[in-house]
Formats: sequence, C-alpha cells, structure tokens
Amino acid sequence: MTTPAAPASPRSGASGEAPSVSGGAADALAWTIGPTSADVFFEQHWEHHPLVVAREEPRRFEPLLSPADVEEIVCTTGIRTPAFRLVRDGAQIALREYTEDIPWRPGAFTGTAVVSRVAEEFARGATLVLQGLHLTSLRVATYCRDLEARLGCPVQANAYHTPASSQGFGVHHDTHDVFVVQVAGRKRWLVYAPVLELPLKTQKWSPRLGDPGAPVADLTLHAGDTLYLPRGWPHEAATSDAESLHLTIGLHPTTRIDALRAALDACADDVEFRRNLAADGTLPPDLLDRLAERLRPDDVARRARRRLAANRRPILDGQLEQVRALGSLTPNAPLERRPTVLAELAADGAGVSLVFDGKELRFPAVARAAVEAVHAVQGSFTAAELPGPLDPDGRLVLVRRLIREGFLRRTDLG
Repeated sequence: MTTPAAPASPRSGASGEAPSVSGGAADALAWTIGPTSADVFFEQHWEHHPLVVAREEPRRFEPLLSPADVEEIVCTTGIRTPAFRLVRDGAQIALREYTEDIPWRPGAFTGTAVVSRVAEEFARGATLVLQGLHLTSLRVATYCRDLEARLGCPVQANAYHTPASSQGFGVHHDTHDVFVVQVAGRKRWLVYAPVLELPLKTQKWSPRLGDPGAPVADLTLHAGDTLYLPRGWPHEAATSDAESLHLTIGLHPTTRIDALRAALDACADDVEFRRNLAADGTLPPDLLDRLAERLRPDDVARRARRRLAANRRPILDGQLEQVRALGSLTPNAPLERRPTVLAELAADGAGVSLVFDGKELRFPAVARAAVEAVHAVQGSFTAAELPGPLDPDGRLVLVRRLIREGFLRRTDLG
C-alpha cells in the first residue's frame, strides 16, 4: 500500500497523450493544450488572453465524441430535453417543433426527440446542441473530472454540431472560461476584446454593454485544434462549406468574491456576526479583523477544495457489480480508490469526515488511521493492509461502506 508524498499540482505535467477515457489517470489538461505547456498556459493565458493550438491531428478528440456518436445519440437513444436542443441564428427553436411527449405509466416521456424533425431542422441550418455531456457520457465525464482535479474547479461539457454555411449563436461572451476542442470539420471564429473584464455569472452578455468593435482575432479551427477563451471575451462562430462538430468545455474557477463569501459564511459560528445591525448602519471596528482571521490562505484553499468535492456528481461505472459482490469481499481482495473521486478529509477529536461526490461521511476516531490511508492511497491495496486499531471485521465493514458509497472499488471483478 503506497501513499503519495504530496498532492499533484494543477500546473504539473505536460504529456501530449490522450487521457484514459475509462480510468482518468492521464493528464487531460496536457492533452487539451499540448504542446503548449501548463506553465505557459497558466502564466500567459489563464484568465488573461486567448490561446489557439493548431495541430495536424484531425482525429485527436474523437475519443471523446465522434460524429458517429452524435448520430447514434440523436437517432437511436430516445434522447430527451434538456439533454439536447436546436438553435438557429442565435435563437432557440421552439421545442414543440421537434419533440413530443410519449404517454406512459406512471408518467409520460416528455420532450423526446422526433428524429425526422430534428434531421429536417438540421438540414435547414439548425445547430444541434448536446447539453451536459459530463452527466451522460462516461468518456466525457472522466475527461471533465480529470480537468477538475487539475484545475481545481467545476467543469462541464456541451457539444455543438453545426451544418455547413450556418451559425448557431451571435456575438456573446461567456461568464466562465472555455476550451473549444474541434472534433470534426472546421469552424471560423471571430474573437473580440472584452467590454466587461472577467464577468461574474450574473453579468451575462447584453448589447447594453456596448459595441465590442472590430475583431482582434479571425481564425478557423480545424479538427484536432483547441481554442481557449477566458470569460468575458466576446466571440461568434460560423461554418462555411463544411460541417462542424466541437465540444465546448466550460470551466468555472473559484473567484476572489467566492472566497470572501465562503469566509463570511464561516463566520456564522461567531455571535458578533449574528447580532442585529445598528439603525445607523455602523459596524464594530473589530468585525473586519474577525473576518480576516477566516481568510488565512490555508483556510481559503481548504474551503475551495471542500466545495468542489461536496458538489461533484459521482461517476459510478460498474457499481451494480461492485455492490452485488460485497458479500464475497475478503480481507485480501484487491481494492483501489476510484480515480474519478475528488475528496477532502477533515479530522477532529470526535473522529474524521470524508467529503466527496456530494456527500459527507463521518467515522469514529478508531477508524481515523484507516480512513486517512484510503484517502491518500495510490494503487492497489487490501483491507488487511489498512493501519490503525480496527480489527479485521472492522476493516471489512469500513471497506464495504466505502465501496457502497462509491469511494472504493474492487479490481478483481469483470
């Protein structure tokens, strides 16, 4: 049983190999921006300036989502809204034009694609948007989870399939950073200088912000290319004589205002912050000092990590088999921490808590050493190898719970 000397840095690693779409162990960031190094990306582009990476690798991103995958998803799976929508010239086409409700008991299958109508609208120039692929595709979910581990922020993914000579959206800015990875075909992008620098989620694009002026970049992405846009950079894209399929990977980094709000929320256990506001609006002079005590860098970083771990949706491929095999678990069965789990550990005198996949598990002090070990483990281990005072039966109880909750999995199944 081995443990890492230190957690991986979001800025380390620069491999150009495609990430594993089933294990999540490879470097999705390097795969997305390579051969640009992570250091160059963070120092020169992250939050500041766009990055274009042109390559002669037309099939580079097909492991995530190929045109054949889109065809299958739309035409054979009974896809339902909001997992997809159609847009044309910046406006969403009314759902009634291409979806239907299928009666069933106890409730209808609502918003189901009428494939013939979807195909007709696509032929007439509508862009097909597959939304939330990080929720429905194991390959995309694993890729996004690896980016989350590298960047320390939530990541989402939508796909845009645009027919030739068409445009889905007009000029707009996003309130989150994006990677655009061109999967197939090509698409022309016009990028403009920000009219509102680093907008928050509530500061959406509006013509009232003003004219962005002339484009600062006019580029064409070909299959295998990557574009990074920091939030707030207005852009528009259109096809010419070729179809286009690209994935937009949305990145939602923690802002300073997020960190301040989290610190202020942490002040709820201080009665001085819970007192009524004076009628004249004055605040005690030491109140900001009390808040500053909550803003130590280690505490700020810990809250950000905990928030990320507490809000991730679990990726539980093979979980039915894992739970079905709990009865045959032995102390020497090979185990591993699921590579897609992002977790935060906290200990106190009463025990230890493990936050991951949208849940918090509490364990008594007697299990602390074993829980800390499974949190830090890399590679394979067994319940018998866990440290601490738990007896063999106690270790099996712990491991069974962590398998059931999706933190661990057996490696000798399937």
